[in-house]
Amino acid sequence: MKLKSIWIFLALAISTGNISAQQSWAKVLPGIGSFSSPRVADLNDDSVGDIILGAGRAEFLACDSAVIALDGKTGELLWNVSARDQIFGSATLEDITGDGIPDVFINGRSAELIAINGKSGEVIWRFIVPESDKKEWSNFYNPQFIPDQNQDGKEDILVSNGGDVLAEPHDPNRAIGHLVILDGQNGALISRAPMPDGKEIYMSVAVLPGSSPNFKNVVFGTGGETLAGNLYVCSISEIRSGDLSGAVKLDSSATKGFVAPAAWVDINNDGIHDIVANAYDGSLLAFDGKTHQPLWKVKVPGTEAYSSPAIGNFNKDMIPDFFVSYSQGVWPEISWSRQLMVNGSNGNIEYEDSLGFYQMTSAVVADLNGDGQDEVILPINTQVVNELQAKFFYNNIVAIEFTENVAVELGLQNEGSSISSTPWIGDLDNNGFLDIVYLHGTDAKQTYTFDGMRVNRIDTKIPISGKIRWGSYMGSKHNGVYNR
Repeated sequence: MKLKSIWIFLALAISTGNISAQQSWAKVLPGIGSFSSPRVADLNDDSVGDIILGAGRAEFLACDSAVIALDGKTGELLWNVSARDQIFGSATLEDITGDGIPDVFINGRSAELIAINGKSGEVIWRFIVPESDKKEWSNFYNPQFIPDQNQDGKEDILVSNGGDVLAEPHDPNRAIGHLVILDGQNGALISRAPMPDGKEIYMSVAVLPGSSPNFKNVVFGTGGETLAGNLYVCSISEIRSGDLSGAVKLDSSATKGFVAPAAWVDINNDGIHDIVANAYDGSLLAFDGKTHQPLWKVKVPGTEAYSSPAIGNFNKDMIPDFFVSYSQGVWPEISWSRQLMVNGSNGNIEYEDSLGFYQMTSAVVADLNGDGQDEVILPINTQVVNELQAKFFYNNIVAIEFTENVAVELGLQNEGSSISSTPWIGDLDNNGFLDIVYLHGTDAKQTYTFDGMRVNRIDTKIPISGKIRWGSYMGSKHNGVYNR
């Protein structure tokens, strides 16, 4: 690593000496954990963004703090909402009450989908499973708002539902997954379309807005960690009809499926968003958004992908590029992580590293040094084994600069692991400097636990340069769409 490169990155104010203690805080929440990624909105009208999270206890256990809102200025609890199972999803924000404060729509296990008044924390509606087909409903994944489908003049919700945590690995006897359209105002069922291949679904939909009803603008995938699946694109009108037989199959995997949400981004300069997705088998795939023909494919042997690609301008050609973090091994025997930066114009690998112990988070992206090229921020976990062979887990944040291929840790070394919560980056208090919000478990001896979590706001002195387009899970607008 070049001395010049180290100095460049320290000058970005990534070092702990350039974190403002005045605005930084940490909130410890005992007895719960989270797979959710933070969302930010000003809920208490104080001109500082507040933090919204899903949380919970172990699977199938109810929790009185399954959805949490924290004051962005102080970290104090604004409100909490209960649920009968884990709320592992990341919220969608939309003001349906008309009070000027975004409301919260968030998902979880056991068919939990909740609409919450962002200002008061009162539940607006909860999805009610129809008694006639109760056994067919399972996990909800991240919801997206779509144009009005029931002629009430209001936007409605598109969401995927499926998955069975009790099913044994490799057992093909799984309930069929569905794409579901719900009334955005009350959660009532409008339509429900089964997967065209009869398989399960774990993938959140990625919806390209502003398209005609018949344009194929919804990407979804089937299969899982141990079962084959397919990647599809369809139109909202097909979902509305309840028939997905006309969906276009983009790709197939004979042994594993598609889990992480896809992304929409123009990488061939034709003015039309293309489709980029991770397959669970460690492949990064790109398809023309209009013709659906393959553009390129990157295969990383010996890896699996729970995370979505992060998008930014990492080189000088101005075509958006991709950063991916894969797990090395075969589920459930996964140990270390592997990261790649892929040139969006041709699929060539331009950076490769192996940073951190097992985690499923995606990266976020911003131009940290104002040079017109983006850097990546990614949480990492480390494992320390002492002289008695006892294992201890710690977490940190790393920033990666691709011009000189430098990775620098923030130097936090917090106890516990960050398993699947992607950070949020942006300007919470509108002071022109970058804020980082991220969370992790607090148990230093185990990774997959729900016995305590910590939410961190890190207030830096890094000036924000330009618009942050990929500052949270599924992008800054939470819909998997990157606009150049």
